[in-house]
Amino acid sequence: QVQLVESGGGLVQAGGSLRLSCAASGRTFSSSAMGWFRQAPGKGREFVAAISWSGDSTSYADSVKGRFTISRDNAKNTVYLQMNSLKSEDTAVYYCAGRTYRTGSYYPQRGDAYDYWGQGTQVTVSS
Repeated sequence: QVQLVESGGGLVQAGGSLRLSCAASGRTFSSSAMGWFRQAPGKGREFVAAISWSGDSTSYADSVKGRFTISRDNAKNTVYLQMNSLKSEDTAVYYCAGRTYRTGSYYPQRGDAYDYWGQGTQVTVSS
C-alpha cells in the first residue's frame, strides 16, 4: 500500500512560482509512474503532468507546457511539480497520483490509469 502526501501549495501572485512536493511511503514508489492532476472549483479533474518510473519520460497538458516541470527523486520517494509564471487559471487543488508498475500501455493523462492518490494541496493564484 502506497500513501501520498502533497505539500507546497499556497497563495501566490500571478507571475510567481511554487514547487509542489508529493512524498510517498511504501517500497513500490521507485517503480511507479506518477502524475499530477488538478481540480478547480466547479470543474472536473484535469491532467497536469506525468513522469515515468525512471524519470526519462514526461508529458504535460498544453495549458502548462513550458511553465511547469515535473521531476522525481526516487532516493527520497518524492515527485515534484515546479510551477512558474503562474496564472489565475492555475488556481485549483492539486493532486498527485501513482500507478503501480505493470506491463501494457496506458494513457498517463487519464485519471483511471492511476492506483492511488494523495489528499491534495490548494494552490491559489491572485491576479
